[in-house]
Amino acid sequence: MAGAEVENGKHVQELVENGIDLPNNYIWESANFGIINAHVPLGDIPVIDISQLTKSKQLDQLQSALSSWGFSLSSWGCFQAIIHGIENSLVDEVRQVAKEFFQLPMTEKQKYARKIVIPDDKRKLQYWPQNPQSFRRILHEYSAMIQQTEKQLLKAMARSLCLEEDCFLKKLGERKLIDARFNYYPPCPRPDLALGIKPHADGSAITFLLQDKEVEGLQVMKDDQWFHVPIVPYALLVIVGDQMEIMTNGIFKSPVHTALANSKKERHTLAIFSTPEPGIEIEPVGELINDKRPRLYKGLKERWLSKTWFFFLLFQCVV
Repeated sequence: MAGAEVENGKHVQELVENGIDLPNNYIWESANFGIINAHVPLGDIPVIDISQLTKSKQLDQLQSALSSWGFSLSSWGCFQAIIHGIENSLVDEVRQVAKEFFQLPMTEKQKYARKIVIPDDKRKLQYWPQNPQSFRRILHEYSAMIQQTEKQLLKAMARSLCLEEDCFLKKLGERKLIDARFNYYPPCPRPDLALGIKPHADGSAITFLLQDKEVEGLQVMKDDQWFHVPIVPYALLVIVGDQMEIMTNGIFKSPVHTALANSKKERHTLAIFSTPEPGIEIEPVGELINDKRPRLYKGLKERWLSKTWFFFLLFQCVV
């Protein structure tokens, strides 16, 4: 469990800052670790201009963009979103305030775990960080922009499958939730023994990942092979979650991904998870079930991300 006390009551960040060697319970003991941590190729992750999916005036251009995009969701399960409507200046502010937050004392940071960003009435602003002073404003503005982008993408996803454009919006409910997770990966003394985070697929409908501006570390699996995810300046890596895979009856893939540790540089990322309204049953869309593609999933009602950490100090992935 990332951020847990591991030695004499100290947390990972404190251990790193004090120059303590990697504790044994942070060592990743897996037969596949050598494969994950090896020199893998750079992935040709599709780069998609969001404006082409939402604002194209010519029908043939829109259909071409949707078809190409739908293929990327079926093969990679993720894409690099550019021209997404979020100003570069706001992205820079998000990155800066995250760095400032993680420089605060550990006792200050621990006050703010597991907080919901959206909907508004679920926010408990008294628990939101007041230090840095700009934190609340920046996260509120950024999450509102993400919500607009998410709505556009959900409509485009539906159109790419020849469904009514509000199909997925209705499936997820009017009061779907947005969870934010700031990730900090401190330098690891033995990256050959520890992961940043273990291989997993997201339990969300969609995940929006803002990668570090300079330091790579994310890997994604495609066709049983690992690929490095490159950094595209100011792009959002959009990842299909398990719940979207269920709703599309397996047409869109929820990819397994992981993050490597780095021996010299710290790394900051921000993940925004979009999840259904609590109590909503998630199941395959009826129009996507037929003789050639029978129903692959049962309906589910439980929220898969009920224990998402709002601030998450990442260093390893032993659970």
